[in-house]
Amino acid sequence: MSRAGALAPLDVYVAKKRLTNASGQTIDVIRDLALRLEAGEIGALVGPSGCGKTTLLRIIAGLDERYEGEVKRPPGRLSMAFQEPRLLPWRSVEDNIRLAVADVGEKELRVLLDALGLGEHAMHFPGELSLGLARRVALARAFAVTPALLLLDEPFVSLDAPLALAMQRELAALVKERAITTLLVTHDVSQAVRLADRIFVLSPRPAHVIGEFRFETRAKGTSDEQARSLEKRVEALLMQATANFAADR
Repeated sequence: MSRAGALAPLDVYVAKKRLTNASGQTIDVIRDLALRLEAGEIGALVGPSGCGKTTLLRIIAGLDERYEGEVKRPPGRLSMAFQEPRLLPWRSVEDNIRLAVADVGEKELRVLLDALGLGEHAMHFPGELSLGLARRVALARAFAVTPALLLLDEPFVSLDAPLALAMQRELAALVKERAITTLLVTHDVSQAVRLADRIFVLSPRPAHVIGEFRFETRAKGTSDEQARSLEKRVEALLMQATANFAADR
């Protein structure tokens, strides 16, 4: 990762993003949404189901250019892990990672595999892996790119609680060690509180940021009491936004 990439923030402004549904109706999915993530920070997007979190992530990744606004990404490589691992079933774990970055060094690859508990599975095929291991491979592939910006779409969804917690710890350690600016989408507020330096709370459609919470004490360690307090504040804001949305309809 270049030093320039490490020093530059992620700046996002989406004035308007529209979609057309199956009946031909045009819907504003995102409107007047602005957020900024400083270099090396972990940010989390939380909001009601279907509010446009994944759509926003695709805009930031450059996969969707049909919107009004501007996205300024850190210079350097961008990497994204989707909700599904999206591994090629006829390729081994190691080959799936090398497809993303052919020039990854052997030593670097082994360090990464070991960090994610994949050292014994390098030559296994996706069909031989549990869902948890497959998600680890997807994360390993994303990190192997050595990105300046890492985007994660529900990386721990459908995993049992102990495995999800273990993977969250592994992710946080890798991101902090490599100073990667990271933005993740999650429906789990407690997960956002455990992982993120900055939490962006989105409204129901059309999505915009209705609250931003930053951990001033993250570098020094966050107490359980502080985490529970923040979790309650985020959940209360989400409940209020959802209730207001229902009342306006």
